[in-house]
Amino acid sequence: MLGPSRQVARRTSRRTSRRVSRRQQGMYEDTYAEPEPEQSAPPPPSAPAAPAQPSYVAELEQLGQLKAQGLISEEEFEAKKKQILGI
Repeated sequence: MLGPSRQVARRTSRRTSRRVSRRQQGMYEDTYAEPEPEQSAPPPPSAPAAPAQPSYVAELEQLGQLKAQGLISEEEFEAKKKQILGI
């Protein structure tokens, strides 16, 4: 049987050993912890869309083709152009 001083020494030794083990375990957990995911850079802004062509431009182009083909006269072309442009 152990004397009282040996029992105290053994108990103190166990407690100290456990405390040191917990500290070391904490240090190693930080080492092996999974890294936090990196924040990705925001995507670059998309290229600005080409400005929408006003609807009257397509009508004027079609009107110009009709005039070039000789299907409408110069006077008809000018009258319709003014109507489309609101002049």
